[in-house]
Amino acid sequence: MIIIMGISGCGKTTIGKLLSKKLNLPFYDADEFHSEINIEKMKNNKALNDTDRLPWLKSLSNYIKEWQSEGGAILACSALSEKHREILSSKVDKINWVYLYGSFEIITDRLEKRNSHFMKAALLKSQFEALEIPQYGLHISVEKPAKEIVSIITSKLNLNA
Repeated sequence: MIIIMGISGCGKTTIGKLLSKKLNLPFYDADEFHSEINIEKMKNNKALNDTDRLPWLKSLSNYIKEWQSEGGAILACSALSEKHREILSSKVDKINWVYLYGSFEIITDRLEKRNSHFMKAALLKSQFEALEIPQYGLHISVEKPAKEIVSIITSKLNLNA
C-alpha cells in the first residue's frame, strides 16, 4: 500500500496515477471519498477541522485494509497530521508513505491554475498550518518532473515495474 501525501496542489493525483500505471496497481483519490458536506464547506473556502475529517479518515482506513488484502493500491491523500496518518494506517501492518513537498509560492501558483477542483488557493494557508511533516517515508520535492518522482518512488521502495 502506497499513500502519496501532502498539501493540496502538490501533485498527489498526478503522481499517483502515473505510479498506478507503472506498477499496475489501482489508484484512488481520497478527495473522492469526502462527504458532500465537506466538499461544500471547502468550495465555500471554509477549512475542514478534525471533526469534519474523522468519518472520512475512518472510512478510508477501512478501504485501505480492503485494498491491502486485494494486493495493494495507491492512494492520494493529504494526510496532513500524524493523527490523520495514524487513523489511515490503523488497520494494516505497513504503508509506504510518500510526502510531496513544495514551497507556499509553488503550490499557490499550481492551485491558481486549476479550475476543476473544489480546493481553492484561499485554503492553502490552513493546510500549511495543519501540516505535520512526517519523520518517515520518502520526501520528494515537487520541483522535480513527474516521471522523475515516479522513478524515485519505485527505486527507493524497491518496487518492480
